[in-house]
This record gives sequence, structure tokens and C-alpha cells, in this order.
Amino acid sequence: MMAYEMKSSTSVTSRGDGQVERDNAHLQRMGKKPVLKRNFGILSILGFSCTILGTWEGLLGTFTGPLTNGGSGGAIYAYIFGWVGCFANFMVLSELASMAPTAGGQYHWAAMLAPARLQKFLSFITGWFAVLGWQSAFAACAFLTGKMIQGAAILGNNLYNALPWQGTLIVWGSLSLALVVNLLGGNLLPRIEAVVLVVHILGFFGIIIPLTYMADHNTKEQVFLSFQNGGGFATQGLSWFVGMTSCAFAFAGGDAAVHMSEEVANASTVIPNALMISVGINGCLGFGMIIVMMFCTDADLGGTLGKATGYNFMGIFMEATNSVSGSLTMCAIVITIYVCSLMGLLAAASRQLWSFSRDRGVPGWRLWSQVSSTKQLPIFAIILTVTIAVLLSLINIGSNTAMEDIVSMAVSGIYLSYLTVSVLLFYRRVRGDISRYNDNEDNIVNVPGAKLVWGPFHCPGIIGTVINGYAVIYVSIVVFFSFWPSTMHPSVETMNWSILAIGGSVFLAIIYYAVRARHIYKGPIIEVSL
Repeated sequence: MMAYEMKSSTSVTSRGDGQVERDNAHLQRMGKKPVLKRNFGILSILGFSCTILGTWEGLLGTFTGPLTNGGSGGAIYAYIFGWVGCFANFMVLSELASMAPTAGGQYHWAAMLAPARLQKFLSFITGWFAVLGWQSAFAACAFLTGKMIQGAAILGNNLYNALPWQGTLIVWGSLSLALVVNLLGGNLLPRIEAVVLVVHILGFFGIIIPLTYMADHNTKEQVFLSFQNGGGFATQGLSWFVGMTSCAFAFAGGDAAVHMSEEVANASTVIPNALMISVGINGCLGFGMIIVMMFCTDADLGGTLGKATGYNFMGIFMEATNSVSGSLTMCAIVITIYVCSLMGLLAAASRQLWSFSRDRGVPGWRLWSQVSSTKQLPIFAIILTVTIAVLLSLINIGSNTAMEDIVSMAVSGIYLSYLTVSVLLFYRRVRGDISRYNDNEDNIVNVPGAKLVWGPFHCPGIIGTVINGYAVIYVSIVVFFSFWPSTMHPSVETMNWSILAIGGSVFLAIIYYAVRARHIYKGPIIEVSL
């Protein structure tokens, strides 16, 4: 059964750019009408991918997780496990992005790979996993950014009494900046992302050099052979897996560049290259950061100042440098990258929402799927994404712990969408259903019911199958343990409620599907005829 809905034919937009014409022709062969402007090149989309991943910055933000459950040695080995698993997962995402570089990403891939009887439902649920994950990720990043700015204020002035409502106002200020940058459109965001890539790399050295030079160092036995079960779990291994999810969070968001595919020149090649290069760059920087932090961290993890600011790395910076101005400068590097990541997250989350709305997957799809004819941007989807984050940030006033569960919800939602498409690709791969070449480039490909064709980026043979299989195993482990609390006997305050949030949201999505969406959602709609 083909999920085809024929609309008016459109010709390839000609802007005097042969590459743009080829990109638009490729998009049309997947049944989609080119409506967004291709402003991103390889450098800007690489910066976009690297800074949203922000692995070493993410490790600093969640530093206590792998230490509490795993210890110093456990954290290092958990990071290596996560890096290898992330490489396999990114390989799968790169292959799929090369086959079908659309803003929809996972739900489009699920529809094109799933068996005919399941394609509509699996595509719909995968789309909702991605919507929940990306909307939560954007809100979580805004929350972490606001909390980090408050922490820096405490570091600079210990008399400052940080109140939750003040943190929410800071979050709103950060969201406003991200909104303005995204609504201005043009080449502003791509240029910012190219610059932030430089800050992302140089900032890493701006932090590890002072730490390595000025801090007291632990022994190699303390760093590599120290394990801890701070959550009181039955075994050290179980504790390690629970702490490992913090390292997985540092690699979350690998599909961000995918959702910008319709704004990237030569997307079927550039997007996979950007994904694989970014996992290489971020993996190396993150590994360097975790090694340095383990050698330079005392047992008190930043002491009183670390607890007061809410971020142990701020206390560690102060203990190492013994300088408020020096510590604030190092913190400013991290905060700057978090703020800039917020701009990219808004772009990725809004494009994913817009694309799913374009295919009638969310309530109010007629409004959210509109694109400005002057700016060539999905303005209503951008505004809705910011509005959701503004409303979620109000949770911070009542409960800081509940807001932290939004972070777990982001990891769970995004990785569940990864899991679905990884399993489906493995299924198709083993069956040999994907052709190496497209014999007739005039036909629509890589949509439900149409021919499946590998893109330019492809890992062939048994190696590709093994990597795909390992990605399924790794993502399954991450999803399972992302729902666990950090202690064996959690209280109401320390319980991880993300399972309830994800489960409840998916339950509501299924009800919406049964009542309404199954009548209007057909999977990726064919908007053009060839």
C-alpha cells in the first residue's frame, strides 16, 4: 500500500545554482516540494552538529551522574562504551540520511522501511517519539542554560540568593535570544554555527590547560581503578549501567543536522559526513575532558561551592584556579556554547515539528506546516516550539527535580526514535530489500511503497550489518536504563518520572491516532508528481 497523495506538479527551482537544482530534484524524487532555502554548507552544518552534540560541555553539565554510579574508572569506561555505541548509531543515521535527506528524519525512514501493514502506525509513533524528544531537549537545554547562568552568578557573588522564579526568567531571556536569531533567517544562523565550531574546539583547550596545569592531580590508580555504587544497587555492574546514561546524554541529538537537510546544499553527502566527523571530533574532545576532570577532581567534587551553584564543575574550576575571575572566564566558555546550542536546537526541533505537521501528524497541522514566503522559514512551528519551552520552564518554579526529568524524557524520546529506525533498517538489510543503484532516476524512491535505494553514504556487506546490529543493542540499553532512578530506593523527589511522562504522552498520541490521525495521517505525503 503506497502512502501517496498526489498534489500539483512543481518544477525545480532555478536560482542559477546547479547544486541547488540537483538537491531540489533529489528532494522531489522523494515526493517533497522544495520550500526552504539552502543556506547551510559543510562547515556551518558541521558546526551545527558539533555544538548541539556538545559532548564535553554535556559531560560537565551531568558530571556527577557517572561518578555516583560507577566512580572514576566506571565513568571512563562508560564513556568509551557510549562513544563506540554512538559511532554505530551515527553510522545508521548517516546511511538513512543519505537515502532520504528530509527534515522529517526518523518518521520518514520508519514509513519507508516498515512492512506495509505497519508503516502508517510505526511512522506515526516514531514521529511522536521524535517530537517529544526534541521538544523536551530544547526545553531541557534552556533549563540547563538558565540554571548555569544562575550558578555563575553565585560563583561571582556568594551573597546572591538564587530563586527559582529568577531562573525561569533567565530561561525566558535565553529563549528570546534563540527566537530572534531563528526568525531573522538568512545566513545569520549558519554563520553563527561556523563561528561557534571554533569556540567549541578552542574553548576545550581554554578549560583543560588551566585545569591540568593548576589543579592537584589524582593517581592513575584513583582515576582508572576506582569504582563506586553510590545508588545502592544490587551490583556494581547495575550501578554502572545506570550511571552510563549520563554519558549517553552527552551524545544525544545526533539527528539534529538531519532535520536541517532541506536547508543544506548536497544534503545526501554533506549530512552523513557532518554526522560522522562530529562524532569523531566530539568523541575525542569528550574523552579528553573526562580524563582531565578525573585527574583534577577531589573526592568532594567541587565542595560547598559545587553544591551551591548546582554544578560541580564550577566548584572544581574554583578549587583548581583559586581565582574567581579565572573560574568565571572558564564558565563563560561553557555558557556561551550552551546559549548557542539553544539556537541550533530551536532550528532542529522546529523543523522536525514542521515536517511532521506537513504530513498531518500533529493536531493543528495546517498552521504549523505553513512556511513564510518571504523568509522561507516555518515561522509558526518555531514560535510553537519556543512557547512549549516557555510553558515547561514554569515547572522549575515549583520543582527543580521535575525539571530535571525533562532531560531524561529528551534522551528517552530521541533514543526511542533511533531504536525504531535501527531495527527497521536491520530488518530490511538482512532481507536484502535495498538496491545499490537507482536504475531510473525519474521515479520516486525511498518513500512508503516505492523502491528502496542506498544513498552515496553506505557501509556495505557484513560490516554494515554488524554495525547496524550493535547500534540496535546499544540504543536498547540506553533506552532501558534512561528510565531508572539514580538510587535503589528513590523518594518521590528523587524518582525518575520520565517513564510516566513518555508513557502518558505516547498513550495520548495513540488515542489521537485512533480517534483522528488514522483517518488523515498516511505517512510521508507525496507533494509532487514526476
